[in-house]
Amino acid sequence: LLEFGASIIRFVAKLEKTTVGKHVSNQLMRSGTSSGANYEEACGAESRADFIHKLQLALKELRESLYWLKLTKKSELLPQEHVLPLINETDELVKIIAKSVVTARQNNK
Repeated sequence: LLEFGASIIRFVAKLEKTTVGKHVSNQLMRSGTSSGANYEEACGAESRADFIHKLQLALKELRESLYWLKLTKKSELLPQEHVLPLINETDELVKIIAKSVVTARQNNK
């Protein structure tokens, strides 16, 4: 997730400084970098419930990042070759964290 956050930063730097570009940049920067921070918080959780909650926050932020990346692609704000690899990576991270949430919930029962 640290590398993902760095990829998001590099991606956002490529967006134009228009009103639209700034809006997407701000939203994507926030969600794309906070997913890793939430995961780190989960690793230091005080309880199983806290761990699950913080993993869910990381998942929520990844899903939001996926939305902004797809919107960037659909709006053609950047060439597809810049957007598609990051969409694929985000989708994989969503799957991994979602499975981790399911596993943590099952282990909590």
